Amino acid sequence: MAKAGEKIYVDPEIGEVTFRKNVRSRSISIRVHPVKGVSVSVPYIVPYAAAMAFFQTRRGWVLETMAKQKERFKDVKVASPDEVSELRRLAKAELPPRLAELASRYGFTYNRVAIKHNATNWGSCSTKNNINLNINIVRLPAVLQDYILLHELCHLRHHDHGDAFHLLLEHFLTDNLMRRLGEEDELSKALARKAAVSKARYPIDYTMSRAIKQYRLI
Repeated sequence: MAKAGEKIYVDPEIGEVTFRKNVRSRSISIRVHPVKGVSVSVPYIVPYAAAMAFFQTRRGWVLETMAKQKERFKDVKVASPDEVSELRRLAKAELPPRLAELASRYGFTYNRVAIKHNATNWGSCSTKNNINLNINIVRLPAVLQDYILLHELCHLRHHDHGDAFHLLLEHFLTDNLMRRLGEEDELSKALARKAAVSKARYPIDYTMSRAIKQYRLI
């Protein structure tokens, strides 16, 4: 069912296409998402008929993009609506308090935190110091959850991935890992052993980033 400011068009090959009015949009744009489907952002001054006409000119591109995504994600499990709902519930309950705890411990201040569901990244930090966290984070072991949260917190001071960022992250990862070892966390012990023999410039960061790669966003 379409919400206020939306219209749904059902294409025989594509399926549902959501046309959504957006006050921030200056031009018509099309988004093809592997989970959320196809959406068209429409400036408020543009009639839906004009947006539909534009969509039809780009229909071939949409079908091509969908085919590429299907091939790319063919072995990736897609979460059901019920699974997404449960992950979102857990993420909203667990992630903001843990982020606040780590921020307080290490002296970070952020503006707000939002819980998102996307298929592209585990988290992000804006130049306005807003942090976005993916609902999939709650599927990770606790020490890897902390890795992502600390990664985004360090972006509050360094918005790139330069040496200053990695030095800061490695410092806090080291402290947090030592605390986890004190709690007899078995995965933390395994990661610490791997990091100890790593020849990487930032061994704990490298070891944890490698560990996270075995998990897929759903």
